[in-house]
Amino acid sequence: MHVQEWLEHIPAVSIYLLVGLVIGLESLGIPLPGEIILVSSALLASQHGEIDPVVLGICATTGAIVGDSIGYAIGRRGGKPLLERLGRRFPKHFGPAQVAQAERAFERWGMWAVFFGRFVALLRIFAGPLAGVLHMPYWKFLIANIFGGILWAGGTTAVIYSIGIVAEPWLKGFSWVALVLAVVLGITVMLVMRSRMQKAAAAEPAAEPVPAEH
Repeated sequence: MHVQEWLEHIPAVSIYLLVGLVIGLESLGIPLPGEIILVSSALLASQHGEIDPVVLGICATTGAIVGDSIGYAIGRRGGKPLLERLGRRFPKHFGPAQVAQAERAFERWGMWAVFFGRFVALLRIFAGPLAGVLHMPYWKFLIANIFGGILWAGGTTAVIYSIGIVAEPWLKGFSWVALVLAVVLGITVMLVMRSRMQKAAAAEPAAEPVPAEH
């Protein structure tokens, strides 16, 4: 049973809460399949009238913004030791190489790393905690967090829901195809971004991190 089939067996209110919770925890810094849950739920909403896409989008956006904000606060309080502890617990996501790539992105792009990080799995997990660790000014983080959360969570919900409505007759029998394509696209974007970040890190001389403004 894949994700969408499982979601079909729980009440709409539970789906809203699940989407908000999973995306919030992922944004906070815990590696969870937030994008898969969101895509599956939006696709399900296009086929079942009891799931309101507007409410779904609001829950997803709220989870993204609140989760990132909590992650920022934890990162600011925990500092570098927090990343080291996370690296020991989640070596595939918070290992030295991943942390170095994310730090490079923040040093180059600043608040844009928080904004565009929503669309890259690696940065989506890192954005909040790392922005706090690097002491990014909160007002900059908050602006990028809010607009990034709205565009990613709300935009993804709207696009997938619209695709599901247009292609509903076909998706009834083959909805798994859309889910697989979405997952493949997300992984491809993540790998391309990771490759570019690695090339940029290799091309530039190592530099001491510049403390962010308070």
